Amino acid sequence: MLSIKVKIIRGYEFGTKASIVTTKTTGIIVGVSAHKTNIHDSKTLQAVLGNATSNRQTPIAEAIGDRGYRGTKEVLINNHTTIISIPGTVLKKDTKKEKDIKREKFKRRAAIEPIIGHLKSDYRMARNYLKGFIGDEINLLLAASAFNLKKWMNIYFYAVFIQDASSLLRAISELQKALVLIQYLLILKRVYSKS
Repeated sequence: MLSIKVKIIRGYEFGTKASIVTTKTTGIIVGVSAHKTNIHDSKTLQAVLGNATSNRQTPIAEAIGDRGYRGTKEVLINNHTTIISIPGTVLKKDTKKEKDIKREKFKRRAAIEPIIGHLKSDYRMARNYLKGFIGDEINLLLAASAFNLKKWMNIYFYAVFIQDASSLLRAISELQKALVLIQYLLILKRVYSKS
C-alpha cells in the first residue's frame, strides 16, 4: 500500500502542483508527478500512480489518500486496478478489527505530511530556480532523489554500526541505483540550464 498526498497551502499560491507517492512502511518516495495546471487532486491520481507503478516490479493494489481525493474509488493503470482508500467516519456497524485496520491505514497516511515539509525546507522545493515546467519537473525529481538517497545512507550507516551484512548489501545496491539516477538528473539540469 502506498500513501499519496498533494499539498497546496494557500489559494493564491503560485507554482506547480506536485504529487508524491511514498511506501506505507519505509517512507521511500516511489513516484512523483508535477502538474501544469491546478487540477483537482482526484485528477492527479492517474499520472502519479502510473509513475509509481513504472518504478516498481509489482503493481500497486491499494493507495491511501486524504479527503482531497474523494470522487475516485479506483484507478486503472496498465490493466491493473488500484483501489483508492480515503478516510471516512467510523461506522457503527464496523467491527473492532475493521476500526483498527482503518485507523492504522490513515495513521500511516498522515506520515506523508513531514515528508512534504522536509522536501520544501531541506531539499529546496520551496522555491525553484529552474525555468518553466520542465525546470519544475527536474527540481521535483532531484528533491525526491536526494530524499531517498539520504534515507538509504542512513540505513547503510546503521547497518555498518550494527554489523548486519544483509542490510548493508541492500543499502549498497540501493545507493548505487540512487547515485546513477542523481547523476542523470544533474546532467539534465546542466543541459537544461544552458539552453
